[in-house]
Amino acid sequence: MLSVKHLLDTTSLTADDITQILDTARSFAEINSRKGIKKVPALRGRTIVNLFLEPSTRTRSSFELAEKRLSADTLNMGGSTSSVVKGESLADTIQTIDAMNVDMFVVRARLAGTPKKVTENTDAIVINAGDGKHQHPTQAMLDLYTIREHFGHLDGLNVAIVGDLAHSRVCGSLAPALTTMGANVTLVGPPTFLVDDPTYYRCPQTSDFDSILPDMDVVYMLRVQLERMEGAAIPSKREYNRLYGLDVRRQSMMKENAIICHPGPMNRGMEINTEVADSDRSRILDQVTAGVATRMAEMYLLLGGENNGISD
Repeated sequence: MLSVKHLLDTTSLTADDITQILDTARSFAEINSRKGIKKVPALRGRTIVNLFLEPSTRTRSSFELAEKRLSADTLNMGGSTSSVVKGESLADTIQTIDAMNVDMFVVRARLAGTPKKVTENTDAIVINAGDGKHQHPTQAMLDLYTIREHFGHLDGLNVAIVGDLAHSRVCGSLAPALTTMGANVTLVGPPTFLVDDPTYYRCPQTSDFDSILPDMDVVYMLRVQLERMEGAAIPSKREYNRLYGLDVRRQSMMKENAIICHPGPMNRGMEINTEVADSDRSRILDQVTAGVATRMAEMYLLLGGENNGISD
C-alpha cells in the first residue's frame, strides 16, 4: 500500500509510491483493454463520493468509469445540486455525508486547499481531483504512466512543460513528480506566465522555447487558461501561437523519438496546432486512456482492495 492516507498532492509521494501506482495501473490497463467485461470486484461494497464543486468532463467521467470497473458503489454530487452551492458550509456538507459511512471522497474544487479541508472533517480517504491553481495529482500519475509506457523508464528523461505555468495545477503536480522520478524538467513560458518561485519545483525555467526543443524527450503543452487572460497577459491568441505554440516547424526540431503530451482540453491553433496534436508523436489520447487505469490503481491502493481484486 502507499505511504500516504490521502492523495492530495504529488510532493507527498515517494518514488516507491509513484512506482507502485504505475505498476498497479499496468495491471488494470490489461483489464480495460478486454473486449468483454471490463470489471473486477476489487472495491465491491466500498462507497465513493464524487464531490465536484467545479465543472469537469474528462476527470469526472474518468473517475466514474474507474469506480464502476472496480465494482464500487458511487454517489455523485456537485453543480447546482450541491448543498455548498445552496449556502451550507463545506464542513457541514462533509460531516453530513460522512455520517452515512462512506469510504472515500474524490474532490474537485475551484479553491486551492479544499481537498485538505475535507480531510479535516471526515475519517474517509480523500483524493484531490484538482483544486484551483494548486495540484492535480491524478493527472500527473496518468502523465507519468503515459511517458513511462513509451520510453520504458522516467529516470534521465528531459521534459519540457510549456505554457501557462503560473495558473497551472497540472504543472504544480507534474513537475515535482517527474523530478522525484529522476527526470530533468524545464519550465517554458512567456514572461507573464512564468512561476514566481522556480526553486519550489527544483527545475529551471526559460522563455526561449526554440532553444530547448532539440534536447527534449517529452514536450508537454499546457492549456492556456483563457478565462484568466483578462489584463492582457498575452497580446493575442495568434501571437501566443507564434511565440509558444507547438506547430509543424517546432515539431521538426524535436528528437526523432520525442513525444508530445497535453492534459486537455486543447486550444487548437493556440498552444498546439491540429497537425501536431493529431500526429504520430502525439500521446494525448493515450493520456486519456491511462486516466482510467491509473485512477483505478490509486483508489485500489488507498482503499486496500482485495488481494485478489485485480483478477477475477
